[in-house]
Formats: sequence, C-alpha cells, structure tokens
Amino acid sequence: MANRLSRETSPYLLQHAHNPVEWFPWGTEAFQKAKEENKPVLLSIGYSACHWCHVMEHESFENEEIARLMNDSFVNIKVDREERPDLDDVYMAAVQMLTGRGGWPLTVFLTPEGKPFFGGTYFPPEDRYGVTGFPKVLKAVAEAYRERPEDVERSVQQILQALTKLPGRQESQQPFSGEILVRACDQLAQAYDAQHGGLGDAPKFPNTGVLDLFLRQYRLSQGPRFLEMVTHTLTKMAEGGIYDHLGGGFHRYSVDARWLVPHFEKMLYDNAQLVRLYVEAFRITGSPFFRQIIEETLDYILREMARPEGGFYSTQDADSEGEEGKFFVWEYKEVMDVLGEEVGEIFSRVYDVSEPGNFEGKNILHLILTVEQAARYFSREPEEIKTLLAEARRKLFLQREKRIKPLRDEKVLVSWNGLMLSGLAEAFKILGEPKYLQAAEKCVDFILTSMVQNGRLLHTFKDGQAKVPGFLDDYAFLSAGLLDVYEATLDRTILTRAIEFAETMIREFWDTAQGAFFYTGSSHEKLISRTKPAFDGSIPSGNSTATHVLLRLYHYTGKEDYLLRAEKVLRRYREAMESQPFGFTHLLCALDFYLEKPKEIVVAGEREHQDTRGLLSQINLLYLPNKTLQLLDPRTPPSGTASIPVQEKSQVNGKTTVYVCHNFTCSPPVTRWDELKALLES
Repeated sequence: MANRLSRETSPYLLQHAHNPVEWFPWGTEAFQKAKEENKPVLLSIGYSACHWCHVMEHESFENEEIARLMNDSFVNIKVDREERPDLDDVYMAAVQMLTGRGGWPLTVFLTPEGKPFFGGTYFPPEDRYGVTGFPKVLKAVAEAYRERPEDVERSVQQILQALTKLPGRQESQQPFSGEILVRACDQLAQAYDAQHGGLGDAPKFPNTGVLDLFLRQYRLSQGPRFLEMVTHTLTKMAEGGIYDHLGGGFHRYSVDARWLVPHFEKMLYDNAQLVRLYVEAFRITGSPFFRQIIEETLDYILREMARPEGGFYSTQDADSEGEEGKFFVWEYKEVMDVLGEEVGEIFSRVYDVSEPGNFEGKNILHLILTVEQAARYFSREPEEIKTLLAEARRKLFLQREKRIKPLRDEKVLVSWNGLMLSGLAEAFKILGEPKYLQAAEKCVDFILTSMVQNGRLLHTFKDGQAKVPGFLDDYAFLSAGLLDVYEATLDRTILTRAIEFAETMIREFWDTAQGAFFYTGSSHEKLISRTKPAFDGSIPSGNSTATHVLLRLYHYTGKEDYLLRAEKVLRRYREAMESQPFGFTHLLCALDFYLEKPKEIVVAGEREHQDTRGLLSQINLLYLPNKTLQLLDPRTPPSGTASIPVQEKSQVNGKTTVYVCHNFTCSPPVTRWDELKALLES
C-alpha cells in the first residue's frame, strides 16, 4: 500500500512510496501529528543516486519489523536533499557537530518543533563493524525522548547554540595580496599524488576547484609545476575507470587512489564543472586527448541528460538491477563475443580486460596503453589502432545500450543547470560546435519560461511542475552561467537577465547586518538556523560564486555596490582562505579575479562581419580566466547597462576594432590579431 510520498514528484521520494514506513514529506502535517501525539520526528535525507541510501532502504525501510518500530515511536519524514538543500544544509551541520562526520543517508531525530537532538548517517539493520544496529538506535532514542526529556532538551540547546555560531566570522581589515594565493597553492600542492594525480589517497575526488586554482597560479607564475599537476591529474582521470570510455562522462569519484574503481553514479554538476576544466586545460595545452574528453562528455550530456524541451536532468544512479555498477562493467567473454578474437585481443590489452577481471571478477574499462604503445605492441600503424579502437568502443556501446539502464533522476535544478550553462558556453567558445550553444540557449529559455514566477526563481522542476523558492545557489550559479553564455553570444539581453537575477539575489539573501549571503532568502520557510555557506565542496559555495558574479558585474556595469559587497565577502572569509585553502578554492579564484582585475575587452564591429568573428574566435582560444568581453555593434548602440569601457568606443577606418582596458586604463585601438594578442598576454 502506498504512503504519502506517492503524491510527490521527486524520484527519490517516489522510491520510498511503497515502503511499510508511514513516510511524510516535509511539511506542517507531519509536525502537527508529532505535537498531537508527543512523538519525536525521524528525519531521513538522501538522494536518488545515493548507493547507501538504497542499501538502508532495502535493509531497514522495507523491513516490516523495523518499519513497525519507526511507525510506533516516531513521525517519519523523508526528504530529497537535491529538492530541499536548505534542510540538508541545516541538519547535516547538526549531525556533523554531534558525530564529527556527515554523509548520506542522513538520519536525524527531532523534537516536534523540528529541533535536532540526535543523529547519524547510515545505520545497519543489526550491529555491524562497530556500528549500532538501527533497531537498537530506534528503541534507545524513543526511550530517551519519553523518559529523559531533560537530556533531550540539553542536547537540543547545545546544538542550537553551536548552529548560531556557524556564520559568525568577523571581517578582516588586513590588506589582500597575491601571497595568499601563492601560500594556498603551495599548501594544497603538498597533498598532490605525483604517481596517480589528484589530491591525497583513496577515496579520490576530481577537486575541480583546486585544479582551477592551480591553473590560475600557473598563469601567474609561468612555472610548469602547477600546470603539470593539472594535466597529469586530468590525463589520469580520463584514462581511469572514473571515466566512462564507452558512453562518455565521469562518475562521481574513485574509491581507490588510481582512479580505477568509481562510485558509479553520474552527477550533472560533476560533468558540468569537469567540461569547463578540460576546456581551460585544452586552451593552454591544445591536447587532442583533452578535446576528445570534452566532446565525449558533452555527447553524453546531450544524449542522456538533456530534456527535449530544454534543461538538464540531475543524476544517473550507481545501481541497475539492484547491483552497483552492473550497467558499466564487462566480462571478458562478452567483449570477445562482440568484437571477435583479433579486435577483442587488441581492445582487451589496451583497456585492461581479462578473464580474472579487475573488479569483483568483471572488468572496468580503463586505458593502460596509449595508441602508440599498442601500435608497437601489435606491429600496427597508430592510425589503424586508433580507428580499430574507436569502432570497438562503438560496438560495445551499442551492445551496452541493450542492458537495463540505471535510474535517471529527471528533476531539473536551476543551480546545477547554471553550472552546465557555463560548461556548454566555454566549450562552444573554443570548439565552435553549434549544438553546444543551441543546448545552452534552449536551457536558458526553459528556465526563464518554466522556472520563474513573478520574477523569482523556483528551485526544481519535475513532471510539469516547478516548485520550492530558489536558493542562493540557484541565483548565483544561474547568474554565472548567464554571464558565460553572454560572453559566447554577446547578446545583451542575456547580460540584462544576469543583472536582474543578481539584484534579486542581493535583495533576498544579503545579510545587511554582517555581510555575505544567507543560503535561504527572506521569503523562504524559517528553519531552526539560517546558514551562510562559504565552504567549497563538490560544487562551489553560493558565497564564492556570488562573489565572482558581483566582481564580473562590477566590471560590466561600473556599479560600485557590486564591488563593495564582493569585497565584504572576501574580507569576511580572508582568514579562512589562508588557514583552510582546501575548503575555499573557488573563493580563492574569485580573490584572484579581484586582485588582478580583469582585462576588459571591447570589440567594436558588426557581429556577423568576418573580421569580428575572427577576432572573437582568437580571443576565445586564449586562457584568460580574468576578463570581460563586450561587443559594440555600430548598428545597435549600448543600453543603460553598458560599462565605462564601452562608452565612446568606435571603429577605426570602418574596421573591426578592439580596445583592452585594465586597472582603469584603456589601450589604443587595435585592428590586428598580433597587436591584440600582445595586449591580452601582457
């Protein structure tokens, strides 16, 4: 029999709609019942692609006896963290204070007023590996709530007091200098794995913020050290099992140090950020391998994750047919049956396929030979090997398509779509592939028409329904994505929309008392704590992205308010950037933008003119992380959003003309690429 979750749109909640647990969605009905019956609330938070969330569901939430314990003693609420990141943010912080660790599934016990007093993450169905079994936990918590209310209240007060101190950083009045970036990069580099790339040991994550910061430091120092760390890491990742060699795209992370065995879920936000990072590395190196990874990853995104009507889905599950990774792994015999003995032997040697296997008796494809090495090994020409492997991958991909695919979470989240806009825009700028820009523009149109209500963003869209007021990440990531799309199209209506959303972001989320941005807006549901996220994790924090957006907009519009707010955020987290650089890599990138100040490039010329297009394409080939780019078409005078660098700029002798302004000084006009290149690289 279905429970109340059957009326929800979230795929994660719908997965639990037929549990014997009497689940409630988050809302007043659940808390009213808890108050009337004087029961504590059991809050369970997860997401659809979370492997251990599925494990706990199967072991505990589908277990009739455990469900009876839950139903008798608790009011049970299930939350999709991707749909309600505000709830996840608050209650994850509480559990981390209680246990020193966090993760999903998140299990939190609350009073009927929503105040946490105990929690953890995954609990097994019985005592296992030193972890108390879930039934024992349920009984102990229920007993404590009934018989020791003073202990519960003491725990509540301790947690609430700690939560109130979370946003309490003081602004630093010390001056900023580039030494902060140098020391941060040197400290992060100490964790670099010189053998396999990446940071630290297992498990190993892509850490895109760190690698982005390293590229910026390479540009400032001109020494090869930081570039080599980035290119080595990106190569090892793309050769490893964390990369899908048949379908394209990256899995979530690697459980081992050498990128072989992934956690098989695929997240839109990982692939969006990695596309952009590979684009930047390609700009610097021109590596054909990096170009291949960009194209294959975007092929995956457009094939598997793009909605026909525009926008992008959130995740693909790690599991299929109840088994993690089943869709992606191969038996040796399967490969040989599809490819035949001769080609199968070459493919298996290159991609480490064997009868014993490299993962639980099966094989995760990963590159162990280059095309050149395979050519020598099999006495073939490199081009022949390259063609043979491409055809083999195509055949295996088509065979894999016949398998039962992992579940796809078809929620559209504004925040993650904003990240994808940036990836698509950057890929279009350097590769010129029209389908990338078309997908980005289609995504923008979908968000503006289906996920905006009375000028405000709605966070999530599923089954024809947009809901939940947008959070800081939605406004910050979308504004950043729109700025990147603007620089790809130079359509000023896109810039105008970015400004509008940034203005709403300031009105809704800015802390007028202490500065920086809250995660929830003034019109959101009031929770037990109003957090102010600045820690950069698998995605940038809302504050770091918002700061970068404000700095970019200041140089587009000349509006000093944007600069002052950005400076306030940077000062607030200055000491944290110095003491904990790993947690503030994206904010450090914003600091780099602030300290260097961007090259403000103004191109005066007709948009479709051959010379204009030629100069723009040359500009887009350069690695210029700190720049603004505007087009002054003589047929369409600039609107009121035009910045000072755009004013009074004109063509020279009717030719496409470029001006480069930096640090309040503009260059003489130039019309040739060699002159412009010298200005941009100076």
